[in-house]
Amino acid sequence: MGLMAESARKAGVPVTGVIPEALVPREVSGDVHEAIATVVTKDMHERKATMAALADAFVALPGGFGTLEETIEMITWQQLGYHSKPVGLLNVDGFYDSLLRFFDDCVDTGFIRAESRGRVLCSADLDDLLSQLETYVAPESVTSLAKRGALSEEQRG
Repeated sequence: MGLMAESARKAGVPVTGVIPEALVPREVSGDVHEAIATVVTKDMHERKATMAALADAFVALPGGFGTLEETIEMITWQQLGYHSKPVGLLNVDGFYDSLLRFFDDCVDTGFIRAESRGRVLCSADLDDLLSQLETYVAPESVTSLAKRGALSEEQRG
């Protein structure tokens, strides 16, 4: 994340780091962080809420459990109507292929609505993904659909 932040900063993009206070002593600091705004939160839940509030969109690069958890949460929040910001996966070297197949399997088995599966943008090409993010319009949230009686029991996944 530090390399991404430094690259963005060098390109003139404003960068804000959001970190829970328990991780501050463990994080690498130095020149990179001196030029980046930093918000310290009390915990991971507040961190995600802060990042969601600050972001215009969410893009996941290949990563581990933390990346997956945060990305899935942003997809879920959009599905529930907590935000309507786009969520994308930069599929470097097919890294997310198996996850995308899993999402498709969830649609096939009825655990994810096809419309909700469409909430996940993906491309191996950064310019293409950025274009998708810029033109994205979120579908109606499942919460909104349910409130107006337009969501059947089978479609609530």
